[in-house]
Amino acid sequence: MRLDEMHSDGSDGSDGPVTLHAYVEQVFDSLVRTDQRRWARAYLSGLLNVPGKKTLQRLARSVSPSTAGAHGLQQFINASPWEWGPVRQAVARAVAGQAAPRAWTVAELTIPKRGDHSVGVHRRFDAGSGRTVNCQLASGSFLVGDAHCVPVDWQLALDESWFADEGRRRRARIPDGVPARPAWTHVLDFAGAVAGQPRFAALPWVLDLRRAPDIGPVAAGLGRLGMDFVCEVAPGQPVQSVSRAVAPLAAVGELMARSQARQPHLVVRQAHGRPKPVTMHSALVRLPRAGAPRGVSQRVYRVLVRPAVGPRQPARYWITSLTARRVEDVLGLVGAVGSAERTMADLEENFGVLDFEGRSYPGWHHHMTMASAAAAYRRLHAGSEAEPTGLRTRIPAQRLGGPARRSA
Repeated sequence: MRLDEMHSDGSDGSDGPVTLHAYVEQVFDSLVRTDQRRWARAYLSGLLNVPGKKTLQRLARSVSPSTAGAHGLQQFINASPWEWGPVRQAVARAVAGQAAPRAWTVAELTIPKRGDHSVGVHRRFDAGSGRTVNCQLASGSFLVGDAHCVPVDWQLALDESWFADEGRRRRARIPDGVPARPAWTHVLDFAGAVAGQPRFAALPWVLDLRRAPDIGPVAAGLGRLGMDFVCEVAPGQPVQSVSRAVAPLAAVGELMARSQARQPHLVVRQAHGRPKPVTMHSALVRLPRAGAPRGVSQRVYRVLVRPAVGPRQPARYWITSLTARRVEDVLGLVGAVGSAERTMADLEENFGVLDFEGRSYPGWHHHMTMASAAAAYRRLHAGSEAEPTGLRTRIPAQRLGGPARRSA
């Protein structure tokens, strides 16, 4: 579709209940200039309709046969100074306005790259392929409901190499104040962005932090923001039992192996379409925290354990701040992680999150914002046939931060 072929009402001719024009006016109302919203509509139309890779050149050819289309989209994504934060917040509001969300979750994305000029590119070991790859590493936050899982916010991991060379950082237009830090800390960035919005701050964060050496900093950070969480953790996660007046720190796997430290819970989950009873175990614990008396926080959390099911299914552990919730209700949230993994695969395949070819920090964030907006529109307004992502009492096999499905 060419930019000059849009319908007289500004729509793209979509048969969806909300035209693309109306959606852009809703989600991109923070863009004060009419031409910016026009290019936003063109870019979204390309992401929604161009098959295969969503490079800027291919998107431009879909809206205009002349070089003006490519130049306009290039300016909109890489040079125009519009803020992506308000647009992402508007996407979240649009999603929540259509279906009540139940949780936030986070997933990682590995974006293979050639060369060392793309912002954030570095070499890291990819456990999926068993190789060291040249890539960008991103994290996305997802708003999850019974029938949807939609990307809302994005962060790009920057290692120390991006701070050792000021010229490289300046060429990539990385703002001052953006630090080098591990990807798991992005959870607190995402949570902080919605902390002032009661509708979203009340939702729990469902996370897979099995690769984090200690979830204490995340738990403490979410606690300071007044937010609850359900985190899957590694068996080596240090905890302290509250069943004894004085208890040493112990690995959660070791603690839960002691029969006196746990309580059984019989829950029913769906397996191959049929209800299946499963015996879980729980215990109350505290987490280590730097600066707390004896290094342990005073807040009490609950550990949930699904015992091992044969040699191929080892025990799995979750720690949650939702201590007053029923075990069944807490387990009903853990499917959010699997929903985000499936949605990320859809973003890779159909919405171009791997395809941005620019080199700048603002350009990358602009492109990822457009991909989120396109995915939300398809999910909410255009009759997407992607699989439903309802939260079920199903324990997913995938994990946050696991190997990317497509590697270099």
